[in-house]
Amino acid sequence: MSTVGRWLAAFGRFWWDFLVGDTPELFVAVALVIGLAFALHASTAAGIVVVLLSAVGFLAGSTWRGRKKPA
Repeated sequence: MSTVGRWLAAFGRFWWDFLVGDTPELFVAVALVIGLAFALHASTAAGIVVVLLSAVGFLAGSTWRGRKKPA
């Protein structure tokens, strides 16, 4: 592999680790919330409510999934 190819592979691995990390479901959730915000930007009140509720729902689901179970 050439130097440029190795550099591009390392650059891609950095961004994958930076954006996705160890919780790919949060990356997908953020992408969905941003997509909802763009889709509902014309209807201000409904867009705000839907985006806030989806963000809170994803956060609650992630917290619920990541909680430690008592021993």
